[in-house]
Amino acid sequence: MYQAKSAGRNNYQFFTPAMNTRAVERQAIESSLRHALLRGELELYYQPKVDLRSGRICGAEALMRWNHPEWGLLMPDRFIPIAEEFGLIVNMGRWVLLTACMQAQQWKSAGSAWVDVAVNVSTLEFCHPEFLANVREVLAQSGLPARHLQLEITESVLMRDAASCAETLRQLKLMGVTLALDDFGTGYSSLSYLNFLPIDVVKIDRSFVQSINGPQEGSMLAGAVIAMGQSLGKTIVAEGVELESELAYLQTMRCEAVQGFLFSHPLQAEQFSNLLKREQASMAAMNFSNWKV
Repeated sequence: MYQAKSAGRNNYQFFTPAMNTRAVERQAIESSLRHALLRGELELYYQPKVDLRSGRICGAEALMRWNHPEWGLLMPDRFIPIAEEFGLIVNMGRWVLLTACMQAQQWKSAGSAWVDVAVNVSTLEFCHPEFLANVREVLAQSGLPARHLQLEITESVLMRDAASCAETLRQLKLMGVTLALDDFGTGYSSLSYLNFLPIDVVKIDRSFVQSINGPQEGSMLAGAVIAMGQSLGKTIVAEGVELESELAYLQTMRCEAVQGFLFSHPLQAEQFSNLLKREQASMAAMNFSNWKV
């Protein structure tokens, strides 16, 4: 049944031994994940965002990792879908939001310039009745100014109930939080959402960035998506940048900010702190090659 659902529903699947293996693994992950937060096994990594105008770090996206005592370090795609399916993502999301905000405040207290921290919000979190109250509580508890918190939502979140989503987004804007639309260009109604929802930042999906080095049509499509967001007055961030040629094209298109392996893999909090210190020490002659990791 799960195999048929993951294949797009409205189909049938014959049983194979591999299905049983995946089912057992799925059950094991779900069982362990229920205790991961209490045991302190979850950790946040931070991937820098770079302002292309100044060459400086302008933000960090908080990304969850799971340090399992037996399986080692697990990437989000291994456990986040299961956490969402079983409703565990709500408590995990609260922990991510508080941890990220407190870390950003700590960087500032240590003498760094303000770094905006971005947190991904799942559909279950966004639709939870206590979501807005939780954001207010986290901002108050961490002391982080709301303008330095960026909440990233995907189009799948907005598709649930556009009217209800619009009100939630409006309340977040009243708090002063920055709102970003993640994976822009991959859905069917992105443009209409940008027209009537209070979105500040548009994140260009990595599939468009990767198409830059393909046939000419690919780079034209990437440019069109960037131009579309810019024409609506949104800040454009390109994710998944891995090649110098991709960076050069994005600079030509006047993309405001980028993130990706070309600049840095996601870093542990201490590593990110060291990165900020190195940038601050070499601010006068900053260039990307000075701090690639």
